[in-house]
Amino acid sequence: MAEAIWLSRTGDADVLELKHIEPIDPGPAEAWVEQEAIGVNFLDVMQRRGSVPIALPGGLGLEGAGRVTAVGPDVTDIAVGDRVGYALGPIGSYASGRLYPASRLVKLPEGISTTDAAAILFKGITAQYLIKSTYPVGRGTTILLYGASGGVGQLLAPWAKHLGAKIIGVVSKEASVGLAASAGCDEVLVWGACDLPSEVARLTEGRKVDVVYDGVGKETFNASIDSLKVRGMMVSIGASSGLPDPVSIATLNKNSLFLTRPGLAAHATDVEEYRGRAQDVFDAVRQGIIKPSISRTFDLAEAADAHRALEQGGAGGTLILRP
Repeated sequence: MAEAIWLSRTGDADVLELKHIEPIDPGPAEAWVEQEAIGVNFLDVMQRRGSVPIALPGGLGLEGAGRVTAVGPDVTDIAVGDRVGYALGPIGSYASGRLYPASRLVKLPEGISTTDAAAILFKGITAQYLIKSTYPVGRGTTILLYGASGGVGQLLAPWAKHLGAKIIGVVSKEASVGLAASAGCDEVLVWGACDLPSEVARLTEGRKVDVVYDGVGKETFNASIDSLKVRGMMVSIGASSGLPDPVSIATLNKNSLFLTRPGLAAHATDVEEYRGRAQDVFDAVRQGIIKPSISRTFDLAEAADAHRALEQGGAGGTLILRP
């Protein structure tokens, strides 16, 4: 028997239930993965709450890693015994074992453990497309990064720093300042402790920033817009405080600003693009540019506790579930 977290309705963390499931023989183009580590992402929380709709009843989770124990007919790229990881759907990674499309499994190179893969694939690919596709970061780029002590921030900051950027990090509490600074932020601001746009202007000698990566949403949107230089780019990448209000075109027009709301699916649905981004993440780990930042590990049955920790802002890095 395998175990999986099941979601019958949306709500608080208590709606997450552990249930037993029967392993299923892989069909064409499928593989069965016995999972060793599962990544927890804030998108999981938003889906559990219902702010990002998913089909119910069903499983939860979009990231995991383990070993292949069975493959379906015509599967040639993946073999029994391979160590693999994945990010994105189909949803249902909160499980001790599961079926998964073989073509979307990424073989793990030497030096990347299954725990590392579960901690870094979803967030690492997110950081990769944000700094290499959404806004190509390079020498002289100035970034305002919210959640600089969180899972994505702990990868994006050192990677952007390696590319030559100056980073102003934003954290939710004073206790997170050191973690953000150690990740590569040149300056760290605590949300609510200052007038953020004014402080950004001061730190940049009035130039403000080229790009804002804002994962908070409604609460921070206006401050983010006001922190951008002329022709700067506002990248709305999350909504932990709720979705921002509708934006008037006049808001962008006053400084010829750009606004985008990117998502991982649009950057990793194509299999070759997905594998290329994953390989770039693995290369960055091997080169020491980024490293998995695992703050806490929970048993699969403790998924609700992991969600509560994430919601309370106490993660300080990546949370991992272990079957």
